[in-house]
Amino acid sequence: MQVFLAQIETNLKQVRESGISEVTTGEWVLAAGVLLASILASIVVGRLVERLLRDYGPVSIRHLFGRLVSLLIVTLGFFYALSSVDVAVGPLLGGLGIIGIALAFALQDILANFAAGVMIQARRPIRIGDQIVTNEYEGQVEDVNFRVVRIRTFDGEEVYVPNSMVLQNPITNWTRTPTRRTSLVIGVAYDTDLALAQRRMVEALSGVDEIITDEHEVEALAFEFAESSINFEVRFWHGATIIEMWQARDAAAQALKRALDEAGITIPFPQRTLWFGPGNTDLMVQQRDSGPAGPQGRPDA
Repeated sequence: MQVFLAQIETNLKQVRESGISEVTTGEWVLAAGVLLASILASIVVGRLVERLLRDYGPVSIRHLFGRLVSLLIVTLGFFYALSSVDVAVGPLLGGLGIIGIALAFALQDILANFAAGVMIQARRPIRIGDQIVTNEYEGQVEDVNFRVVRIRTFDGEEVYVPNSMVLQNPITNWTRTPTRRTSLVIGVAYDTDLALAQRRMVEALSGVDEIITDEHEVEALAFEFAESSINFEVRFWHGATIIEMWQARDAAAQALKRALDEAGITIPFPQRTLWFGPGNTDLMVQQRDSGPAGPQGRPDA
């Protein structure tokens, strides 16, 4: 940092010694006119750039490019005005460059978020109103600016996620596609006719309004021999939003339970079978604060 400050002081000294005191009044007027003209030109050109980009991106991107072009024109006009009054622009640019490097180190997180914000709004992986998952947060996008992405979670919380984190991590955008698939696992007893159960499950969901069956068929696939049941994975498609997902799951669960009950198919709960081997099969139960238990768990008289 001391090296930077020494270099800046040297550059400013060179600027002071550049002969600015010998400038005539006419040259001062010319420099002021150049600077004023550059400001007016920056306003006109900036608005023209925003108008030309009207069909090529969101409003924030158009404003960004318009401001960048305006800033570039004003900067060029400023340095041209300085050169017209015999100011040594080279040392001044060197000093500004060193200051810029120091500021870049100090503001690297802010600059990283700014650059990520530009890329997000240019590539547009997410838009305002989209329902997304990013950095373990689920919710609806309410704002995308050049610092953070503001998300309203489904629990009503407002979360601000830095742009750099959004860009560096996976993004799941639920609303970019119109439909998505959900699975429910349901078990049936081991003595069940699996073909019958499969057919009743598919028929039950084929008539549910919340489930989309035009392009995708409902699937019921046996996939696991569990401890107390043979498990099916029932897969179906529905609308992409979170509320459509929960409504479809609720409707599917009720329809499956109703169809299996009507078919006499049992949805078992966990059970345990006790086997004592050959010999005595009496179960001895010891109750606290009581005498020894007799056969079948009856306390001795």
